[in-house]
Amino acid sequence: MKYTFQVQGMTCGHCERAVVHAVREVDTDALVQVDLASGQVTVESEKSRDALAAAIKEEGYTVAA
Repeated sequence: MKYTFQVQGMTCGHCERAVVHAVREVDTDALVQVDLASGQVTVESEKSRDALAAAIKEEGYTVAA
C-alpha cells in the first residue's frame, strides 16, 4: 500500500532521518520519501497506516488526520 502523511515539525535532515528510521522500525522493507518543504511523507509498506503513523508520532512529530 502507498500512504501519504502530512507531518508537522520536520525542519531539517535530522528530522528526515528520524522519520525514515521510525517507519523502518515498523517495516524494514518500507520505501520512504520525505519532502521537508511540503511536510509530506510518502510510504510504500505492507504495514497498516495506523502503525506507521504511530511510529512517526512516537518520534515527536504531529501527523495530520
